Amino acid sequence: MAASLDDDVDFNNQDYYSLLNVRKEATLEELKASYRRLCMLYHPDKHRDPELKIQAEQLFNQVHQAFEVLSDPHARSIYDLFGKKGLEVEGWEVVERKRTPAEIREEYERLQREREERKLQQRTNPKGTISVGVDATDLFDRYDEDFEEMPGGGFPHLEINKMHISQSIEAPLTNSDTAVLSGSLSTHNGNGGGSINMTVRRVTSAKGWGELEFGAGDILGPLIGLKVFRNVTQRCFLTAQCGLQFSPRGLRPSCSLMTARHLDQNTMGYLQWRWGPTSAMTTSVVRDTKSSHFTLAVQLGVPHSYLMMSYQYKFQDEDQTKVKGSLKTGWFGTVLEYGAERKISRHSVLSATVSVGVPQGVTLKIKLARASQTYLFPVHLTDQLLPSALFYATVGPLLVYMAVRKLVIIPYTRAQKEEELELQRKSSATDIAKKKQEAESAVSLVNTLVPLSHKFIDHRYWGRLFPSCPKTFAPPILQVLLMQESVRRIIEAEESKMGLIILNAWYGKFVSDTSQKREKAKVIDVTVPLQCLVKDSKLILTESSKAGLPGFYDPCVGEQKGLKLLYQFRGVMHQVICADTEPLRIPKQSHRIESES
Repeated sequence: MAASLDDDVDFNNQDYYSLLNVRKEATLEELKASYRRLCMLYHPDKHRDPELKIQAEQLFNQVHQAFEVLSDPHARSIYDLFGKKGLEVEGWEVVERKRTPAEIREEYERLQREREERKLQQRTNPKGTISVGVDATDLFDRYDEDFEEMPGGGFPHLEINKMHISQSIEAPLTNSDTAVLSGSLSTHNGNGGGSINMTVRRVTSAKGWGELEFGAGDILGPLIGLKVFRNVTQRCFLTAQCGLQFSPRGLRPSCSLMTARHLDQNTMGYLQWRWGPTSAMTTSVVRDTKSSHFTLAVQLGVPHSYLMMSYQYKFQDEDQTKVKGSLKTGWFGTVLEYGAERKISRHSVLSATVSVGVPQGVTLKIKLARASQTYLFPVHLTDQLLPSALFYATVGPLLVYMAVRKLVIIPYTRAQKEEELELQRKSSATDIAKKKQEAESAVSLVNTLVPLSHKFIDHRYWGRLFPSCPKTFAPPILQVLLMQESVRRIIEAEESKMGLIILNAWYGKFVSDTSQKREKAKVIDVTVPLQCLVKDSKLILTESSKAGLPGFYDPCVGEQKGLKLLYQFRGVMHQVICADTEPLRIPKQSHRIESES
């Protein structure tokens, strides 16, 4: 039994750029041109049939909604950053319309946080760090002759000489108050200690917040602190902090003041002053772009003064690979660090850093960040600069990572993706069956429309032509019906000047196996929708997914898709295949099919 029209139509997942067939960088003029073209196609007044009129109204409203969002710079910035969900967040009316995308992002995060706090008042946000220090100097710095006569003297001795564990949880008390409870335990060479802290944070306004901290420990004693944050201007903010530490040596006050300013869209400048046991003044410049991160910092203080430079390059790959290096020199000596970071799963990031210093020696730092938990393993290799330690600290982690990636990470991620895809297919099994029927009907429709391109097929005779098709058509079928009149006019105009005629177009997953090719649910016929997009003997598709185009849908959820076209231009046959998100512009001479002599 066919579903109702309202049940079939679902445009909530429609991509606005794909629907209007424009680039994400499209100008207002390009948006207007595409909007006018689609309005002429889907205007309800052009259709007399009640079912087609209802479908045209829904498509017309969807096109109008997409144009309203993308033509408004304010709403478009929100949509580009967060999609339709960002447009649905309560409280956007308080955002000034002249704000930049970066400021909109901050406002969105604040509003989203408040919304979540109202819904889940008792939710905690656990964060933790576990650090295990390993002393492996026996690997590279030992006198073998001293251990030859000792039992087990032939094997290097590895020792865990320090460990640190910290954990924190937070719970919203009210819409503006949050409590944070944190604690830590540490041990170093047999001596240990711990502390516990309680912090209450209150958001005073959209421009600032304050924190009151209480702490106690078995080494330094009780602690009372106050911290205040304030946005001074749209480009500048200020943080002030003061505290009193009750130690066995007496009262130890401290305070700090930091101001930061946006120097440009990607650059921040910081100036910090600290007074207390470690008094210092620090100034730094941080530049963060899509492909790199650079930091330059200078500190003058007691007991440490230093100059530090660091650079990080971000590869634009799926694993978010980063390589980094830094140089820090001061009264304590000089430290050079280099390393790499890579995402190994959806919630896990692995990094390795080699630290080379004088007089610190060589240390290898392995870090695994899993969701909100961080695991750190600093391995101290030598107290001297030994070439062998540098070589193994650099090459060893690379070889281990490559082996673990091939044997563990890749099989795990592949199995995880297959499991998610299978769950996605099962959850949409009914929808896939419906789409298969739509594809079969669309194929029959196009095979009939193309030979009869000069004869308009009245909707009243649809049942006679396709008796197996439900009376209430699914959206792609109705969209093709709405395009019939436009297709007829476009084909007539293109034929009169030997222009662009789409003879055959398929969208979906193309496989080499002949048996799999017969699965109609893998591809759909999109000849009519593409012919409808032809203008002045040209067809231009943007780089977004083509599943969002009018008359299209996704025939193979979660799989790689493509578009295959056979078209005629100036009486010559052309053919092209492109990926789903690949931009396409036809006709092109490189698509010509050379005729056999």
